[in-house]
Amino acid sequence: MITIIISEDHQSLIDGIKLSLEFEEDITVVGEANDGDELIQLVRSKRPQIVITDIRMPKCDGISATRIIKREFPEIKIIAFSMFDQSEAVQQMKEAGASGYIMKNSPLKKLIQAIRAVVSNETFFDDAIVVKDELTKENILLSTREKAILRLIGEGKTSNEIAEELFISKSTVDTHRKNILKKMNLYGKTDLIRFAVERKYDF
Repeated sequence: MITIIISEDHQSLIDGIKLSLEFEEDITVVGEANDGDELIQLVRSKRPQIVITDIRMPKCDGISATRIIKREFPEIKIIAFSMFDQSEAVQQMKEAGASGYIMKNSPLKKLIQAIRAVVSNETFFDDAIVVKDELTKENILLSTREKAILRLIGEGKTSNEIAEELFISKSTVDTHRKNILKKMNLYGKTDLIRFAVERKYDF
C-alpha cells in the first residue's frame, strides 16, 4: 500500500485529491496538513512513502518543508503540486529533493501517474513546465545576441529600448524576436513576453 500525506492550505483541494485517490486500491492517504509546520510534524509521526505538497503555504513554505523532510527522511518521495510553472520554482523544488512537480490545473490522473512513478524511484515532471535542466536546448539554439534580447524583453523593455541599449537598429531587434519565436516554437508577442519573463534569470 502506498501511503501519502497531502499538504495544501486550501482544504477543498485536499478533499478533491482524496476523493480521486479513493478509487486507487493500492493508495491511501494517512494524513493531511494545511501549513508547512503541520506537514513536518505529521511526516515525523506518520512516516509516509510520499508527500504531496503545495509550494506557497503558511508558516513554512513547501520548498523549506521539502528540504527538512528530505534531510530527516531521505527515503520519502515528495511531489510538488503548484500553480507556479516558472523554471526557477521548479528548480528550487528539485534542489530541495522533490521527485515530481505537477501543475494544479492538470488532470488529477496525472498526479496519480506521478505517485506511481516516484514510488518506483523515478521522477515525474508535468509536461506543462520546463525543468531548468532541459534549458540546454535553448542555450544551444539561441545565439548570444538572442539571449541578451530575450533577457531585456523579460525586463519589460520595448524593441526601441532594446535597440538603444544594445546599439543596434529596431529592425534588427525585430528580426531577432522573430527568430526566437521560430526557434522556441512560440506563437506571437504574448507567448514571447511570457517566455522571456520566465527565462530572464536563466541566461
